[in-house]
Amino acid sequence: MKILITGSNGLLGQKLLHKLRIDSSVELIATSIGGNRVSEKEGYKYISLDITNRKEVEEIISSEKPNVIINTAAMTNVDACEDKKQECDALNVDAVKYLSDCAIKINCHLIHISTDFIFDGESGPYTEEAVPNPLSYYGLSKLKSETILLESTCRWTILRTIIVFGVAENLSKGNIVLWAKGALEKGEPLNIIDDQFRAPTLAEDLADACILSFQKKKYGIYNASGKDIMSIFEIVERIAKYYNYSTENMNRISTVTLNQTAGRPPKTGFILDKATKELGYHPHSFKECLTIIDKQLNN
Repeated sequence: MKILITGSNGLLGQKLLHKLRIDSSVELIATSIGGNRVSEKEGYKYISLDITNRKEVEEIISSEKPNVIINTAAMTNVDACEDKKQECDALNVDAVKYLSDCAIKINCHLIHISTDFIFDGESGPYTEEAVPNPLSYYGLSKLKSETILLESTCRWTILRTIIVFGVAENLSKGNIVLWAKGALEKGEPLNIIDDQFRAPTLAEDLADACILSFQKKKYGIYNASGKDIMSIFEIVERIAKYYNYSTENMNRISTVTLNQTAGRPPKTGFILDKATKELGYHPHSFKECLTIIDKQLNN
């Protein structure tokens, strides 16, 4: 089984790399833009790949001929997507078209990551059949990427997820759990939104969903998030309680006060029944996630 990962320098990409490089039944190709930022170099081949460059995508995929492509690369900064729509489309939309076209040519399985931000948050938690209505350009770009696959004849799986967090090396962007832990540790005053609800997802859990998708040859759309739905305030509060940090400097604020460039859905969260039943997907509870992260940070 030959597997190619895009975005292998990112959080999800690194988790997949470490899980798959030790699997003797897998020949692994890790790709990301620029150099390899992962210190462990054994058990896989690294190729620099800019997935917004159609020619590069075609050359590398036709040369490597993977059985599975797992596309973890994306522009996920919601406000930046609003400001840089062209850049957002290049990575979140056009690149998916290049990958799906290549997947048709070599008859491989394309696994793609989508988001809760394709919904308006008025009636969460959502099933896979819920009708999308994005409030932001980021959400729209991910919805466009889903449409590309829905109209493609390649074998595809879409995994919709929510706020992915975890520990990895040399990341170009942070995540909510590590940010909150650092800020709480310093005792900084924190203004935290209490009117947006999410189900944060441990990167290892999402990596498992990707692996289960190709192992079980499951195609279509699946929800693959964490199982605990809570406000952003509660996420930070739970982190504080786990580490016995003071919550005195935590202030509740509403979304309106932030004047964010892009709209955010008030309440998402996913119903995970389909992924549980068909993929065997069983995400950790948020408390279990914090225990896993704590061990990783101490190592």
